[in-house]
Amino acid sequence: MPALEILSRSAEETVARGRELASRLRAPLLILLTGELGAGKTTLTKGIISGLGVAAEEEITSPTFTLVHTFTGPVSVFHVDLYRVSGVHDFDTLGLEDLFAEAAIVIVEWPERMSLRTNWPVLRIGLEHIDDDVRKIAIGEIAMAKPT
Repeated sequence: MPALEILSRSAEETVARGRELASRLRAPLLILLTGELGAGKTTLTKGIISGLGVAAEEEITSPTFTLVHTFTGPVSVFHVDLYRVSGVHDFDTLGLEDLFAEAAIVIVEWPERMSLRTNWPVLRIGLEHIDDDVRKIAIGEIAMAKPT
């Protein structure tokens, strides 16, 4: 059961919720975003990253084709999209394990595509279409990762 469920009625509201969430986040942290295409994962990420003060909202786009976007500022943030990763070889060539070398915030869209090994705290957030403009955002408790 999620610690908090929020209904967002617009992209602007989803970004605002991400900004609010950002104020409570501390590195190191792995954020796992799940939800179908168009559920608002990147929109929420825009709010989180801009709320952390490392990039302006308009600078934040989906890393679907580049797979990883890096932002630096008061904290390093890595925005990862695993949607196009098709196997272990693709995953290994990304070098994602290297992202965990420094205290950062790593935000991963489509985490179910691959297994990430880290001992960092993990925050799971699920996004779901409720209606054309309405999204449900289910935010879990920050939990310590299970040993692999």
